[in-house]
Amino acid sequence: LNSSRFQNINDLREVLGERAEPANSPAERWSTITRDLSNIELPDEFDARKVWPHCKTISKIRDQSRCGSCWAFATTGVMSDRLCIHSNGTVNVDLSVRDVVSCCDYCGAGCDGGYSRRAWDYWITKGIVTGGTYEDKEGCQPYPFPACSREPNPNLFPPCPREPYDTPECQQTCVQGYNGTYEKDKYFGKSFYYVATDEKQIRQEILLNGPVQASMSVFADFANYHSGIYHHTVHYYVGSHAIRIVGWGEQYGVPYWIVANSWNTDWGEDGFFRILRGKDECAIETSVQAGLPQIRRLSDFH
Repeated sequence: LNSSRFQNINDLREVLGERAEPANSPAERWSTITRDLSNIELPDEFDARKVWPHCKTISKIRDQSRCGSCWAFATTGVMSDRLCIHSNGTVNVDLSVRDVVSCCDYCGAGCDGGYSRRAWDYWITKGIVTGGTYEDKEGCQPYPFPACSREPNPNLFPPCPREPYDTPECQQTCVQGYNGTYEKDKYFGKSFYYVATDEKQIRQEILLNGPVQASMSVFADFANYHSGIYHHTVHYYVGSHAIRIVGWGEQYGVPYWIVANSWNTDWGEDGFFRILRGKDECAIETSVQAGLPQIRRLSDFH
C-alpha cells in the first residue's frame, strides 16, 4: 500500500469489521422500503450537514481507533443523526459505540467485527445509552479508545498502537461523574428497514429521514484515498466496511455520494469521502439500512 494511514493490508483489514448476514438469518423478516417516486423530482445535490446544521452529529467524524467497530460507528452515527432530526433538534446526543460493541452479545465479536443489522435490533429491543469520544468524555459511556494516527509522523493524534484493542467488557453503568443511570440513559429505536437497492430510493430516504447506513466492499486502493470521487481500479478485495451516507452531488457530470468514515479527520476529505453514485460502486447501494427513533425515552415515563 502506498498509504500513510495503513502500513499494510492487515492494518486495513483489521478496521473493516462489517460482517455479512448468513443466508438463513432472521434478517429476512425485516422489510425493504420501496417508495413510488414516479412523480417526485429529487434535487441534484443534498447535504444533510447543511440541511440540519443544528444536528451536530451529522458532521462529526469519529475514530474507531485500532478496533474493527465500524459496524457500531456507522449505525450509532445514523441513529444519533435521526434522533436529532426527528426530535426537531431537541435531542442532540451521541449514542454510545461502546455500549453496542461491548453489550450487544448477539451483534458479533465487538472489535473483531459485527453485524450492523443486529445493532439496529439492539437499539429497538434494548436501547442504547449516550457516549461521545474518548477525547470529549461526553455521555454515559464514551468510547474507550483514543483517536490515533496511522501517519508515519503523526502530528494531530498519537500513533495507533501496534496491536488491535480487545473488545471492552460490558458494563451496565455510566462512567464516574456522569449524572444519570445506565437504564434511564437509554434511547430506543422504533423501526428498522432496508432501503431498496436503487440510488433514487436511497436519495429519497436521506431527503425524508436523514443519513443512512451502508456497507461497502473495500479494495486495496481505498486506503490511498485523499480526495475526489472514488471508484475502485484495483480488484484486490480486503473486507467489508460499514459507513454513513449523508448526501449526494455531482461534479463535472459525475454523480457521487457524500460519505462519513470513522477513520478520523486526517483521512480523506476531513474524514469524509465521495464515491461514484448510481453504479452500485463497491456494492455501496446493495445493503442500505435505516430506522426511525422513538422520540421519548423509557425514563420519561417513570
